[in-house]
Parts: sequence; C-alpha cells; structure tokens
Amino acid sequence: MKALTANRLTDGEVVFWKSGQWVTRFADAELWADDDPAAGEAEGQGKTQPTTVVDAYLIDLVESEGLWAPLSYRERIRALGPTNHLHHGKQAEGGAVIEALQHAHGAARSTGRVNLIKRK
Repeated sequence: MKALTANRLTDGEVVFWKSGQWVTRFADAELWADDDPAAGEAEGQGKTQPTTVVDAYLIDLVESEGLWAPLSYRERIRALGPTNHLHHGKQAEGGAVIEALQHAHGAARSTGRVNLIKRK
C-alpha cells in the first residue's frame, strides 16, 4: 500500500492526500495498492500545487495492528509529530491509528524518497 505526503508551505505541517485535497492526519489519508495507477496520478496532481505544498511523494505502508502505517521510521515520525514528548503533535490525539503508528515495525526507505534522490 502507498500514501501521498508533502509539507504545507504556509506552516511546514506534514500533510497527506485525500480525494484531491491535503489533510493533516495520516488516519484520513487516501491509500492505494502498490500497483494502482491512481497513486501516480495523485502524486502528479499533488506536485502541480507548488504554492500549496513542497516535496510531494508516495510512501510505502505496512500493516500494523490491523491498520496501515508508514514503513519507514522517518515517515512514522512525520505522521506522529515531534518526538520530544508524547503530549505534543498529532500523537497527543491518541486512538487506534496513533497506536498503530507508534508500534509499527520496519525501517526501510520509502521508494518514493529513494527515487527522488537517485541521479539519472
């Protein structure tokens, strides 16, 4: 599975794609199968919004506690908010999705990010 993420330009907030717009919670993100061409279309649409977001890319997901979570540790941190205290950021909301994000395993790089930094 994959999700589309970026950073909002107005405040730097991590955002996720859902039905043609950016949302702030990973729990609300639209998810696609790995081979779904709609994921690439959404990524293209997200990248055409340079005055709204920066660095839009697809991230890999892994199933955790019956829910989906980013595979890479970096992306889980981005989805949860700052790591300095559990009562800061999105992790302070609590709930099943936050629990799944906190307990997910895997540290592989997101293929979307790897493709961004490869020299062509």
